[in-house]
Amino acid sequence: MAARPGPDLATAGYLETEWSVAGTAPSYAADDLPADGCWSLSRADQADFVTRAMLRRPADPAAFSGTLVAEWLNVSSGADAAPDWTYLADEIVRRGHAWVGISAQHVGVEGGSSAVGELGLGPLKADERYAALHHPGDAFAYGIFTEVVAALDRIGPVQDLEVDRRLAIGESQSAYALTSYVNGVHPIAPFFDGFLIHSRGGAAMPLGEPGRGLDLATVRDGPPTRIRDDLDVPVIIVQTETDLLGRLDYLPARQPDGERIRLWEIAGAAHADKFQIGEFEDFLGCPDPVNRGQQAYVVRAFVLDDAGNATGGVRTPVVDAPVEVLSGLADPGASAICGLFGTTRSLAAADLARLYPGGDADHRAAYERATDAAIAAGFMLADDRAEILSERRTP
Repeated sequence: MAARPGPDLATAGYLETEWSVAGTAPSYAADDLPADGCWSLSRADQADFVTRAMLRRPADPAAFSGTLVAEWLNVSSGADAAPDWTYLADEIVRRGHAWVGISAQHVGVEGGSSAVGELGLGPLKADERYAALHHPGDAFAYGIFTEVVAALDRIGPVQDLEVDRRLAIGESQSAYALTSYVNGVHPIAPFFDGFLIHSRGGAAMPLGEPGRGLDLATVRDGPPTRIRDDLDVPVIIVQTETDLLGRLDYLPARQPDGERIRLWEIAGAAHADKFQIGEFEDFLGCPDPVNRGQQAYVVRAFVLDDAGNATGGVRTPVVDAPVEVLSGLADPGASAICGLFGTTRSLAAADLARLYPGGDADHRAAYERATDAAIAAGFMLADDRAEILSERRTP
């Protein structure tokens, strides 16, 4: 589910298990889905489902933090992926949180089209060991997401943990889905204590239809939709440069911070990046090196104050002490998947000499100052300082 190796779970005292979860989930209906996000949904039909959940948790209940992080797995490739686990894994493990990845959408279980071209991946049911799974269609995806987390907590493999808070997270296509979940499902079925909506487009995911999955191309064409401003739990929206314009076009849906809403737009970041793709960068076939920004450390730095509001901001050392031009935008004509990974281009020698007249020593000092400033501002975590410094690229 991730291209980049995560932390060594066994060494960290974590268990990794996979579960089949069966139940009944509702679908939802509405007369109107207004652009301000203040949706009024009602429960519609119900359907049986059998889906997959991947769980990573402390083996010792005493080491559990009390936080259960539920990721709506991303299906843009036509198969389940866990992009936010990739970005957040180190922080989840060192804090003692539990994480569950949920196969919430039809295409990840039953199959369907890919939103980013053919990657040689397939749905779960392409493997015979998942033959018993059954997804009734994306009309029921929102209900499935809730029911799976509730079942794991109530009668499943986290029932021995004292869960104090449940956080829902999702990136890209999953962020479209969580936009709709926050606007419509949460107000009538409150279950989660906070949401991370990571790299959404301007539209929200439709409520779906029975028996079929949603086409992301159709989702992207929907009207700009904000997050409702009357929420009773915190919502953090994290956006990159790629997300603002072009295919994703978040800009028309941009909204100011509210009592429970914070928007972080990360300078120099791409929708997906080198941290996400790891050693599989060459597999993408992009003409330029993909983005080497540092959104991973920003995504980890969600610190809430006593009122439940986010603190911090969105500058990173590779932007404030640059040796490269980092962009969330690819060249015109780039493939759909390369368009999501942005670009990295080296600065000209004359520019480097102007910025760092003392050469490498000047850059090292500037990079360390930028790192410490980002940590002091809440943009990044002190726990990541050594790793961030190790990423410095010499001029």
